[in-house]
Order: sequence, then C-alpha cells, then structure tokens
Amino acid sequence: MKDSDVLERIDELVAEEQQLYEREGHGDIHADDRARLDEIGIALDRCWDLLRQRRARREFGLDPDEAQPRGEDTVEHYQQ
Repeated sequence: MKDSDVLERIDELVAEEQQLYEREGHGDIHADDRARLDEIGIALDRCWDLLRQRRARREFGLDPDEAQPRGEDTVEHYQQ
C-alpha cells in the first residue's frame, strides 16, 4: 500500500463521516449511523497511524512498505 492509497482511504472515510454528521445535524441519524461514526473514527486513527509509520520509516532510510496497520487496541490507547 502506498501513501497515496492510505490518503485516498482517509479521504473516503472523511467524506462518509461528514455525510453522517450532516444527517445528524438534520436530526436524521440512527443507532446504526452512530455505530458507523465510531467505526470510521477508529479506521481514521489506524490510517493516520499507518501513514505516520510509513513516513517515519522513509525518513530513517527504512522500507515504508514494511509498515503494518496496528490494531484498534493500540491506536485507540496512544497518549496524546
């Protein structure tokens, strides 16, 4: 997976997220939509983490293609 692939996936997720938030703003959101928003948030965190890994590996002369997506438990418990 290339950086551009990760960024494309991020764009797709953000577009879906915005659509759901817009529906929420109009009072037209269901429990399934709320659950999907939570899933999107986690997927975005995982994508951003993968992109940061790829960039860091490249910066230090390592192969960015060896970066692996981390699990939800890892990316959702990072210290900010």
